Amino acid sequence: MTPVRGALAVLALAVTTLAAPAHAHPHVFIDGGVDFVFGEGRTLKALNVTWLYDAFETLYILSSLDIVPDDDWTLSDEDRAKVEAEENAWAPDFKGASHLKIAGQNIDLSRPKGLRARLVEDRLLVTFRRDLARPVDLSGSAAEVAFYESTYFYAFAATHPPDVVGGSGDCTTHVTPFDADTQLAGVQKTLATLGREETPSIDDVGALFADRIAISCE
Repeated sequence: MTPVRGALAVLALAVTTLAAPAHAHPHVFIDGGVDFVFGEGRTLKALNVTWLYDAFETLYILSSLDIVPDDDWTLSDEDRAKVEAEENAWAPDFKGASHLKIAGQNIDLSRPKGLRARLVEDRLLVTFRRDLARPVDLSGSAAEVAFYESTYFYAFAATHPPDVVGGSGDCTTHVTPFDADTQLAGVQKTLATLGREETPSIDDVGALFADRIAISCE
């Protein structure tokens, strides 16, 4: 048995063993972040988004699509297309993990564009672009992306240093990691009792645990 097939066999055993709902929200862990894409000057027009799934969820996704990677953890063109189609098929009510505000106002973003997927060792890397509904001039303004999924089923961590693509303004970025306090620790403890199929009663609970990625332009 090859190492990859062995890993998939372990996953199958784990799924069988955890036939009852596994406990502890969140269930999926994703590293990544966003880059800020500018048009002319300081006009923000899009976000380039990166998701890097944890190894277990990667195997789960591949197994659900009946995909067995090559021994060097690469995908065939056919399998890559299957993964990209699956990752591109967002539910109508799914808002993604990049929640943009400019000057305190929520900014609508497009669905994923130009989505690409590949394996990085044993983890699935997905990249795509989300356009602003209307480009915004950031001169003298600040923008912030809260990096989270609303139900906290997925835990997103902003591990990818934000970059500035294009533009001609003097813009700086920084990441503010989630910092738990006593109250939120209690919320996390409550969420840890939820099964995989259960949804938290707190609306937009993921926002409470979000890393935040900010940019400001002089």
